[in-house]
Amino acid sequence: MLKGRVHEVEGQGRNVFALFQAARLAGPVFWIVLAHDRDRPMPGSLPDGIAEHLYFIEARGETDLLWTVEEALRARPVSLVIAAPEKPISLTAGRRLQLAAEAGGTTGLMLIQEGRGSNAAETRWKCDPLPSPLDSTRHRWILNKNKRGTTGIHDVSWNGATAAVHLVPQAGERHQPEGPPR
Repeated sequence: MLKGRVHEVEGQGRNVFALFQAARLAGPVFWIVLAHDRDRPMPGSLPDGIAEHLYFIEARGETDLLWTVEEALRARPVSLVIAAPEKPISLTAGRRLQLAAEAGGTTGLMLIQEGRGSNAAETRWKCDPLPSPLDSTRHRWILNKNKRGTTGIHDVSWNGATAAVHLVPQAGERHQPEGPPR
């Protein structure tokens, strides 16, 4: 994810995606939620190293949430701002968030409901868990919007001990480059 930009993620695995992004960064991470929203990670259950630099902020309403996100994005020492709005993000609000992220050099990650994103978002991901009898961390991350590059599907698993994910190739994909034509 590009620094200084706001990205969006939807799907059942959006919190896991956000936690992975938080694990990759060393600086402060602000997770902004609506006060009545209980769909948030519990600090005691987080992988090692994340809870120490993760700060939760509760907003009373949607307007307060967007204002808080904007202010946190402008703060230079902040590495990542995560927020979970309930309502669709308007183009104006999305553009304000992008400008704030650029000003602060901070990455924003909006955890949205499907179809409630903003056209101003740099990227939009759809993240869902994949069934696996051996690995409970397998997810499918679909990059379905990218203003600066290609889109694609990535199956990943995360060992929780490091900020690395293991990309699992899609069935039928090559593992080696194609040889020269005959």
